[in-house]
Formats: sequence, structure tokens, C-alpha cells
Amino acid sequence: MRFEAWRLETLPTYAMPQEAEKLDRFLSGEKSPDGYQSGWMDEVRQWESEGRRVGRVHIVTQPLSDYLRFEFEYYYRHHVKAGEDIRILDVTDRENPLSSAQDFWMFDKSKVVLMSYRADGTQISRELFDGAPDRFIEYQRIAISESVPFLEYAGS
Repeated sequence: MRFEAWRLETLPTYAMPQEAEKLDRFLSGEKSPDGYQSGWMDEVRQWESEGRRVGRVHIVTQPLSDYLRFEFEYYYRHHVKAGEDIRILDVTDRENPLSSAQDFWMFDKSKVVLMSYRADGTQISRELFDGAPDRFIEYQRIAISESVPFLEYAGS
């Protein structure tokens, strides 16, 4: 990444084995500590200091899945403070403008990595897209214009 990494997330659940213990604690009522730190946050801060950007839009519907409530509490509220531009596109009471899009990462509006998952959120594959990124640039434009910043959505 020279200047931007951007992600579209479309699923209500991602099965991430490394998160299982934290998810269980969250479901038992534990909250993420206010001083939470992670390697990802360190990377985001470093990129930000170098003038690079990282962002994402997550498409959601209400009620939020347990996983999304966990992700919002344990990760998103901290990641935005580190400088990640996280936005939420809630399609509960409206048509999803990106219903045909799958999860992907896009780097510098030139390289796209398609992310494929099973219905339970288990990742199947990551594949470098071989073609013009125009469709994904348009997905990004729509996602950003139709979404709201995470902290606004979460009411923080």
C-alpha cells in the first residue's frame, strides 16, 4: 500500500478462531478495556503518520448479530481512535445498494483482493482480482456516500 487500504465488509459474522476467547468473554458480559491496544492500531497510527489512509465500510442490518456487537465494542470503537476511517451502511429499512458486492480489500485503487467466506463466516479464500478495478472503485464510492461514520452510528 502506497497511500490507501480500504475494505468492504458484508457479513454479519466472521468466524475468526483467534477471536473466539474474546467473543466468549464479551457474550458473558465483559466489555473491552478503554485502554485496549493492538498491533493493528499501531499499524494504523504509523500509516496515518506517513500520510496513508486505511478505512472500511461494514454493511449491517438490525438487530445486530452478536458478532457485530462484539466487533463494535472490542475493535471498532478503538480502531477509529487510532485513525481508521470506519463507516457503517445500515440497510435495515432500505435496499442494499451493494447487494451484489462481496467482501474485498482494495489497495491504492489499483489492486483488489476478493475475500470469500462460507455462510458461517469462515474464510474460504483470498484471491487477487485479475482485471480493472473500476467496479470496486465504484463500490467504494457508493459505500462511503451511503454510510455514516462509526461513532455517529454507535451514538458515541
